[in-house]
Amino acid sequence: MNYQLCPSILSADFNRLGEQLSILKKEGVQIVHIDVMDGLFVPSISFGMPVIRSIRKESDLFFDVHLMVDNPERYIEEFGDCGADSITVHTEACRDTDEAIRLIRKTGAKVGISIKPNTPVAEALPYLDRINMILVMTVEPGFGGQKYIDACTAKVQELRRIIDERNLPVDIQVDGGINAGTLETAIKAGANFLVEGSAVFKGDLAANIRSTHEAIQRIAGSME
Repeated sequence: MNYQLCPSILSADFNRLGEQLSILKKEGVQIVHIDVMDGLFVPSISFGMPVIRSIRKESDLFFDVHLMVDNPERYIEEFGDCGADSITVHTEACRDTDEAIRLIRKTGAKVGISIKPNTPVAEALPYLDRINMILVMTVEPGFGGQKYIDACTAKVQELRRIIDERNLPVDIQVDGGINAGTLETAIKAGANFLVEGSAVFKGDLAANIRSTHEAIQRIAGSME
């Protein structure tokens, strides 16, 4: 299985963002997670197209753009144009999830859908054969630094079972409270894309990435 650490730049130092993106690449990170918040679907406001367009000029990392916005269909084409390699939308925020998937495909980006902690897995099942990734939020979206919600582990397990039974090429991403204490739980439940924010960016960025990569390899190796 392809395991990836996906650092979330929501926790980055924006005064040093270009420098930190370079460190991510040097330490072997392939995917950077970009949280876009509108203050409507979630309480917080983060950043949007101008920031992504700016860093796209300086980085060839895979941009995993997570739209935590109401009616994301309005903006999908613009996020594709500014450099998103993957676009994830929330089923809870879409007026028409099928249309959102179609629009993402049209941009050439990979397709992701996301569900919040209280959203049942059943809501995502109709779309599994048309997406590349499903993101299970393991905290309530909107703020960094929250504690992992243990009840979400069962949702990851259920999705992994269904995806494997259907033999679908769909990655499972988890976002929220992922750190040294919860990484093993998430991976053993079936997640293979691990979003970390403050756990990576707080302190020595390069050292944090190295230790996380080592932990992922160790945990994945123990499951073989």
